[in-house]
Amino acid sequence: MNNSDDKFISFVNLGIEFQQNENEYIDALRKVGLSGSYILGENVLDFEKNIGELINTENVISVGNGSDAIVLVLKALGIGAGDEVITPPNSFIASTWSIIAVGAKPVFCDIDETLNIDPQALSKYVTKKTKAVLAVHFAGVPCKIDLIDNFCKQNDILLIEDCAQSIGSKYRNRHTGTFGVAGTFSLHPLKNLGGMGDGGFIVTNNLDLANQLRLMRNHGLSNRDSAEIWGYNSRLDEIQAAFLNIKLKNFAKNKARVKKIGNYFLDNLSTEIELPAQDFEMDIYWHRFIIFSKNRDLLMHELRESGIDTRIHYPIPIHLQNVSKNLGYKVGDFPNSESQSNSSLSLPLYPELSDLEVEYIVKKVNNIAKKGL
Repeated sequence: MNNSDDKFISFVNLGIEFQQNENEYIDALRKVGLSGSYILGENVLDFEKNIGELINTENVISVGNGSDAIVLVLKALGIGAGDEVITPPNSFIASTWSIIAVGAKPVFCDIDETLNIDPQALSKYVTKKTKAVLAVHFAGVPCKIDLIDNFCKQNDILLIEDCAQSIGSKYRNRHTGTFGVAGTFSLHPLKNLGGMGDGGFIVTNNLDLANQLRLMRNHGLSNRDSAEIWGYNSRLDEIQAAFLNIKLKNFAKNKARVKKIGNYFLDNLSTEIELPAQDFEMDIYWHRFIIFSKNRDLLMHELRESGIDTRIHYPIPIHLQNVSKNLGYKVGDFPNSESQSNSSLSLPLYPELSDLEVEYIVKKVNNIAKKGL
């Protein structure tokens, strides 16, 4: 790396956040250890209560990870063999394999300028087998979820929201995850609210669905000895819940910081760089700040040489993955998703970035952009 500024900005830096909360984490670990209660205890109950207050939803069901959250919702809604679920092809693989895992068929729909599923294109993919739309709020940017919700209601289709990347984001002053029958969230360490291990949760205002999900996540047990349904084993542990409750204290501050950085990028990056789409209806807690360049790979290399680590989310759309061959898709089927995979680049964006680092990123991107990249 030829970095004349003697600077390196990592794409993520989880260790900084740990240092900021280290004493609280160690104290929480000691308390959980001494309690002897490690599964579905008071920390988990507190976490679910805290999330319900944050997102303004009636029921929160914590689970083992974000993928399980989707699988459990699909199962609880009776979606399985012979059913179809419409979803975008530009997501992380988990959103699609969760559909496969319950025996249903994923049907892809292209994206719009927000990098989310295009509400105007949905009608092309509805069949008699369509049971749900799994809408993914990509990179923290909300879908045009009101249009998708209206479409689903008009066509008697269930709406499920994959909010793995969008905790804290709002559309028309409502949190993502609260429009459909259920919203699923990931607590993976790389998420805006992440643990030090896997975790996830589901939100829903449907009490019957919530009760079904609480049974399903814990083997179908209503108590230690009585099984009401064939269930699943997917529970958030007490240690992760304790850590997450600590992190939640800084959630609003971290969101404000990320929004400030995102706004600085929007206001100061060169007009030669294509920026992410947004509108005044959105309150975005950026999970990724994605820019676009026809010479993306060269731009990525130049930034690396300048000491700035970047990532691509995601270089291969799901419909073109080897595992998707039996679904029958080909290059050109979803041009917007394919264009995004070939041109997008994610810049570092997390609360612990200093103002000087943010300014440095903008300076280097702009300097490289002047070269025509």
